[in-house]
Amino acid sequence: MRILIIGDVLSKTGRLALKNGLPGLKEKLGVDFCTANVENGAGMFGVTRKVVEEIRASGVDVMTSGNHIWDKREGVSLLDEYTDLLRPANYPPGVPGRGWRVFDAGTDRVCVINLQGRTFMPDIDCPFRTADRILSELDPGIRIRIVDLHAEATSEKLAMAYYLDGRISVLAGSHTHVPTADERIFPGGMAYQTDVGMAGPFNSVIGVRPEQVIERFLKGVNVRFQVGGDTPVIQGMLVDVSASTGKAVNVERIHEPVAEGDGN
Repeated sequence: MRILIIGDVLSKTGRLALKNGLPGLKEKLGVDFCTANVENGAGMFGVTRKVVEEIRASGVDVMTSGNHIWDKREGVSLLDEYTDLLRPANYPPGVPGRGWRVFDAGTDRVCVINLQGRTFMPDIDCPFRTADRILSELDPGIRIRIVDLHAEATSEKLAMAYYLDGRISVLAGSHTHVPTADERIFPGGMAYQTDVGMAGPFNSVIGVRPEQVIERFLKGVNVRFQVGGDTPVIQGMLVDVSASTGKAVNVERIHEPVAEGDGN
């Protein structure tokens, strides 16, 4: 099975990158299953119904998220409604939505688990122990297993990689919007990349207009950020996974420029 995992989808620029570029990219690469992190989908903070429907229509099979999924009330209410929209599984009991689910992908079944780190992030439940619990509950016959770890610290993501190698197929890091050059397959057959990047404007500072970020650094005052508007790209990782063993056999970084336009 060929799996495409896309980084954080950033506002309208990221959504248009998916709309204009993802169908052709999936066809070119022969993608069987596609995920994307959507926590920044609506004006950089959270999601709305319109955003979820747009991203679905672009060809994303499963939408993962992170700490910003709670930023819009409308988006929070969608977590119980859309079974293909996940929030991090290690939030405490009682919050809306689900943190993992098994999805059909042709004749195969794929488990997608959404986790959130705790270093420099909200202090929620332990992602390591949450992963243990989910994997202990999972049907052993579900061999293709994807984890989106939405985390700030590279050390936490790498530690999780060593911890889960041999038990999952893919560990994709998200959150920083900057792709790392460390894609690899671990000894136990798990594909890994510390951060898979974003779908959004490449000529930006993690998606924001550079002049606004520079002003904040220079003056030390709050500046209202706006999404940078040019050079849209789709970034992510492409993984080939054996359906019979659940082990990754190939991994590569994806950086796909997308022609600008309104998508109409």
